[in-house]
Amino acid sequence: MEQQSFVGRRKTSTARLYIKDGKGSIFINGKTPEEYLLTQANVNVALLPLRLTETESKYDIKVNVKGGGVSSQAGAIQHALARAVDGVTDGEFHTQLKQKELLTRDDRMVERKKYGQPKARKRFQFSKR
Repeated sequence: MEQQSFVGRRKTSTARLYIKDGKGSIFINGKTPEEYLLTQANVNVALLPLRLTETESKYDIKVNVKGGGVSSQAGAIQHALARAVDGVTDGEFHTQLKQKELLTRDDRMVERKKYGQPKARKRFQFSKR
């Protein structure tokens, strides 16, 4: 199998993932997942599609991720990885990934700040006099 490319997004993060047959090496921006994502919780989130489909040692994966924070980037990697596993295995794990809602892009974004307010929903204190 030649190298294929997939994209995953979450909040303002974008992950471009390259996948090919191999021994299971994973690099995120040139580092291992543990080095880049810092906490084990974020590593678990990012690599969930591989663990779910038991394909951890089948593919070599390289990810370039940018934008947002670390947990947002972990979500973007998860989305890209789920799409990649679905695309590479010809839909073999499609229903399994779909049931866990890993193929759906989480469209929740930060609500914008409104004028006349300190934040999106917070109001300045009301003064009657």
